[in-house]
Amino acid sequence: GRALLILLLSATVSLLGGLIFGYELGIISGALLQLQIDFHLSCFKQEVLVSALLIGALLASLVGGILIDHHGRRRAILVSSLVLLVGSLILTLARSFIGLVIGRMTVGFAVSVSSMACCIYVSEMVAAHQRGLLVSLYEAGITVGILLSYALNYIFADVDEGWRYMFGLAIAPTAMQFLSILFLPVNPVKLSSWDSDCQKGLIQLQNTEDRETAKREPYKEKHYSFLDLFRTRDNMRRRTLVGLGLVLFQQFTGQPNVLGYASKIFHSVGFQSNSSAILASVGLGAIKVVATLIAMAFADKAGRRVLLMAGCVVMAISVTTIGLTSCIAPLAMARDCKAAADPNASHSLTQHPLMPVSSQPAVSPILPALGDGKSQAGPGFAATRSLAKAFASTQSKEVVPDSSLTQKRVMIGQGKEETVGSTGPPFGGAPWAEHTVLNWITLLSMMAFVSAFSIGFGPMTWLVLSEIYPAGIRGRAFAFCNSFNWAANLLISLSFLDLIDAIGFSWMFLLYGLMGVMAVIFIYLFVPETKGQSLEEIDQQFSRKR
Repeated sequence: GRALLILLLSATVSLLGGLIFGYELGIISGALLQLQIDFHLSCFKQEVLVSALLIGALLASLVGGILIDHHGRRRAILVSSLVLLVGSLILTLARSFIGLVIGRMTVGFAVSVSSMACCIYVSEMVAAHQRGLLVSLYEAGITVGILLSYALNYIFADVDEGWRYMFGLAIAPTAMQFLSILFLPVNPVKLSSWDSDCQKGLIQLQNTEDRETAKREPYKEKHYSFLDLFRTRDNMRRRTLVGLGLVLFQQFTGQPNVLGYASKIFHSVGFQSNSSAILASVGLGAIKVVATLIAMAFADKAGRRVLLMAGCVVMAISVTTIGLTSCIAPLAMARDCKAAADPNASHSLTQHPLMPVSSQPAVSPILPALGDGKSQAGPGFAATRSLAKAFASTQSKEVVPDSSLTQKRVMIGQGKEETVGSTGPPFGGAPWAEHTVLNWITLLSMMAFVSAFSIGFGPMTWLVLSEIYPAGIRGRAFAFCNSFNWAANLLISLSFLDLIDAIGFSWMFLLYGLMGVMAVIFIYLFVPETKGQSLEEIDQQFSRKR
């Protein structure tokens, strides 16, 4: 009974951790629509507000590892839940722009620490044959959280000061996570110190031989300094290489940006603007949830390597396909929230689902003037559209500061002048109106890309990271890789439009395809299979290799 309870509570902690993460990522897109009116935010201020979460998260990945290693995983989760409650309260009660920024930074910090601690805690807590399933639950939580935030954006779009409810609702899952972690045992590392607990049946070792060998060679807890990550001791350097490689490839295969084109691609297939926004966000969101569930089911059967490699291959093929089809049927590109209009706003206003450059600018995927909240295409739809961006940005634990934001910018910028009033064909002289078949191919590649990411890189990166380091330095190592993840994500999303200006859209995607191929080779050469092994066995397997 006790073992089952612990299993359920671990699952709850993992799922709620992810849910809160995804929720905080997605909710800002809808909240900004109201905030920009209530607080009269300029383009630049909105950008600051969106990147505040990211800055908090980066800070957390620099200091969070020390907290996790020195004060234990459980305490780190407890502390981050409390910090998150404080952050949510600051946001809910905010009266000024500064208050909002501080609140978002606090939330970013908490969510980042909790994300690292949850993955590590759960991976140490459960038996080897269930580890893949339970750590992947975290990723599933993120995708569900984003869908949830999208729904709430929509519900509160027309409510006066609805953003206070949006931010405030994060308090519920946080409180639940806090309570469920209180019932879990203190230090999972000690917990798995074999003899006593295994006999009590707290943690089931796979079979009796394992239990015997475990008793024969007691596992010694070693102490590591941060610099050991780069030394040859216990083959740490190789482990760091595996961790950083996974995290960087996760970003450099183009994940944050491919999704930025979602609603653009939906458009080109012929969905009208409002429905394309909703479809792009909900449709892709649903696909992600399903794909992540598939990954959870197979993580412990097929194994990490297989899923990572399969996912990468599909991603490379689908990105290349998008690159090739866009060569033939070019997708129109446009920069928005012109830097000229607002000197503060640099080109970081990337990835807005490009507007069709049609002969007359009347039709744009931008929604009607934000003034009339009641019209059916009011801010609610706007929110959904930007949600597409939020998806874009998350994968896994990445926040892309500018994504949803540029969105907003565009809306403010253009919303005033134009309304989506045209009743004629959706695009005037749109260059891609003829290539229907190609557009459908692009759309399908897009879906393939999203699901491949959610099966491979999405969940598996974090699963492998939580397994390959020795317990003594696991927190710091995870945090170190995590900070590279945030940084790479920023880089990818900020450089995107400039790269497109330099080499063109289709070459950009072909470049992502090449990265995918490199990622497959990297995984094949360096990433070991860790399914069904206890964390100690994984550690010993690494230490032996030279």
